[in-house]
Amino acid sequence: MTDKYCPRGDIKKLEVEVWNIKVKGTDVVSYNQHFQELALMCVRMFPEKSDKIEKYVGGLPDMIHGRVMASKPKTMQNAIEFATELMDKKISTLAERQAENKRKLDNNNQAQQQHLKKSPAATNNQRNFTCYECGNQGHYRSDCPELKNQNHENQAGGTEARGMMHALGGGETNQDLNGIDGDINA
Repeated sequence: MTDKYCPRGDIKKLEVEVWNIKVKGTDVVSYNQHFQELALMCVRMFPEKSDKIEKYVGGLPDMIHGRVMASKPKTMQNAIEFATELMDKKISTLAERQAENKRKLDNNNQAQQQHLKKSPAATNNQRNFTCYECGNQGHYRSDCPELKNQNHENQAGGTEARGMMHALGGGETNQDLNGIDGDINA
């Protein structure tokens, strides 16, 4: 009947679609319906019922393909029922695993969140740090007043210039600068 009422180009397109049809995701029900519609319009592609079953099983996803082939379905209806049943089991198993993993993740997150909870704020929020120079609390060594006082004495306390003197002639260098009085710039 399709030879009489369908243009040859349209039949060719349908035959190509039959050869390329695959299950999209896990939607075996839509695949079953679409495959049967195409098979009705392209009857001459399947001279034997085993050819039709083989092509149908070939379009199933890998997760159920092997088991449907191993069952060696005798009719198209047996193949469809077995494939649909297997896919339903796979989907429910996957859903259970996801729910189980979600529960594990939720339980794990709750345990982690308890560790991350903030402790009540302390009433005394002042830091108690100790200076390594003077031993007093409340400042660091770099801010130590005693260390600053020592530096002031060194900078302002001595009026004599300190330095090293080198003789340019062949003489020796005088290392003791405390004995030299007078102005260096003179």
